[in-house]
Amino acid sequence: MNLEVFVLGTGGMMPLPGRGLTSVLVRREGELFLFDCGEGTQIGLRRLNLRWKKITSIFISHTHADHVTGLPGILMLSSQVDRSEPLCIYGPPKIREFVDAMRRTLDMYINYEIVVREIEGGTTIVQTPEYAISAHALVHTKPCLAYSLVENVRPGIFFPDKALALGVPRGPLWSKLQSGEEICLPDGTAVRSDQVMGGERKGRKFCFATDTTAAPGLADFARNADLFICEGMFSNEFTDTAAEKRHLTAAQAARLAREGNVKKLGLIHYSPRYAERELKTLLGEAREIFPEAFLTRDLQHIEMPFED
Repeated sequence: MNLEVFVLGTGGMMPLPGRGLTSVLVRREGELFLFDCGEGTQIGLRRLNLRWKKITSIFISHTHADHVTGLPGILMLSSQVDRSEPLCIYGPPKIREFVDAMRRTLDMYINYEIVVREIEGGTTIVQTPEYAISAHALVHTKPCLAYSLVENVRPGIFFPDKALALGVPRGPLWSKLQSGEEICLPDGTAVRSDQVMGGERKGRKFCFATDTTAAPGLADFARNADLFICEGMFSNEFTDTAAEKRHLTAAQAARLAREGNVKKLGLIHYSPRYAERELKTLLGEAREIFPEAFLTRDLQHIEMPFED
């Protein structure tokens, strides 16, 4: 089962040549989830030839312009095809007001249902039999949210040789054991699932956080993430500026990753003060604290395999 991340834009405040504004798309099987929607998000989608019409949900961190100005284009783009499923937009207070005003002012033609849900963090906002998506309150100059997608645990590996050794023939009884049922053989022998199955295996975890200080509980929210996409907007030289503007330095993001025991940290939302060649400063400062840090790049594709 595929879980993939596509980085559509990595910049903060203003787009630069070759660096769009922050937006990340996650693809899990046939579903697409968009996290933030900076100006020009459509361009990244088209350049990566992604099936944007399959986007089911958009998760907005906050209503600053560099995180939402791509929404009008995405909403109008989705009206160019027949769409029967609703598009869900999640975000902090004011996101509904923004979407309603945008649709009204631009007199948009929308031929599908748009469901907007305002949330305040500390809650599970999507729950399915296979995964959950949750939000966590951040500390910025206005209400802001981090998001995580966490897959449910998976059943253990089925061992056919163990089943055969216990006298369980190939066929429907194997399926029952794999689904966790206890079966009874013709001679009356009971066979439990745990006799032929390995232990449960963890699912994968993706976490996205941008525009924040080192918010209370954020390291725990990201804990054990396979991939933590987190802003690292400034170098250590501008630590005071980061604090004043309620942003993170790359080093602070690395400390959160280390405290949260994540596997990999992808820095994002770079200040426009850093040209391409200067981003190595951010990376170097992050790796001094968390060696598994890397710079996300526009149009980057990141696969998230199961650890087993």
